[in-house]
Amino acid sequence: MNHSTPAGTAPFVLSVLDNAFTGVGHQVTETYGEIISLAKLADRRGFQRFWMSEHHAMPGAAIPSPLLMAARLTGETERIRLGAGGIMLPNHVPLVVAEQVGMLDALAPGRIDLGLGRAPGTDGATAAALRRHASANDEFPEQIAELVGFLENDFPEGHPYAGVPAVPGPWQADENRVPRPETAADVWILGSSVYSAQVAARLGRPYAFALQFGSADILNAMRIYRENFRPSVYLDKPYSLVSIGAIADEDPAETRRQATSTAMAMLRMFTRKPFALLPPEEVAAYRPSLQERQILEEYTDRTIHGTPQEVAATLEDLQRRTGVDEVMLVTGGYLRSTQAQTLELLADHYGMSAA
Repeated sequence: MNHSTPAGTAPFVLSVLDNAFTGVGHQVTETYGEIISLAKLADRRGFQRFWMSEHHAMPGAAIPSPLLMAARLTGETERIRLGAGGIMLPNHVPLVVAEQVGMLDALAPGRIDLGLGRAPGTDGATAAALRRHASANDEFPEQIAELVGFLENDFPEGHPYAGVPAVPGPWQADENRVPRPETAADVWILGSSVYSAQVAARLGRPYAFALQFGSADILNAMRIYRENFRPSVYLDKPYSLVSIGAIADEDPAETRRQATSTAMAMLRMFTRKPFALLPPEEVAAYRPSLQERQILEEYTDRTIHGTPQEVAATLEDLQRRTGVDEVMLVTGGYLRSTQAQTLELLADHYGMSAA
């Protein structure tokens, strides 16, 4: 696996997660164009990887298929790793995911990551429309094993899918009498609980903790992951990252204003309204109840915001406390320009650029 530190003085590997945030008043075509620009910027400035997350039925998050967007980005970038952070595996047929990932690795050999999660990434009705059944979460380890079987064409003898190949992949190469692909997607386990840490450790896979969803048990999850890690053909020692919302600006007041938009979107979701990114002015005009105010303040503060120096200091403290190998910036804010600015300012702070 490729986990080299970017050029510059960053004390840990830095990466990017784009939720395809689309603010009220903005069209999705704008968002997609800006995602392409952000990926190219991250590539140019030496960030390690650029992931996108899967969401459904949310006006404020516009990527139901991260792998589809990654296909476009393979032709727009040169060195950065691309992928899903993540694919919510219980929403999908493992064979189809394996086929799509095989295509991506053929388009950008050695640059594809596949982060796997078990949450639906949406509401219950939409999850049902995705044909997700009530016990889907419980089957997550079996779904991972099935996916890997397709990716590697390595089902045990007697398995019902032993004769079912994923194309492109090793089977196709063998049939066409050419060398097997020299690269394959790196499979990550994603989560925000000790359960996902246990799965990642048992499978010997890299582990990504989504701190943007909450701080519960991250230290315990990382301890469990490291203590229970089983070396595998994929990874000889534990490798972990933490993702966290971040907004940087020379004007710290502006970063807090931008962070309130994502906080309000979370509040709306908790009150069974669509996850929508309202302009900061509209958020400021809202008169919340005491409980709503607490939620708004909690989620505003959950996004690291401030000057580049303040954000960097908080990221470094987070890395020290968790011991992770990598920090992934979840770009946020109502304005997409805020996201590019955050990457530029932090890259400047750490003297980063692509090698």
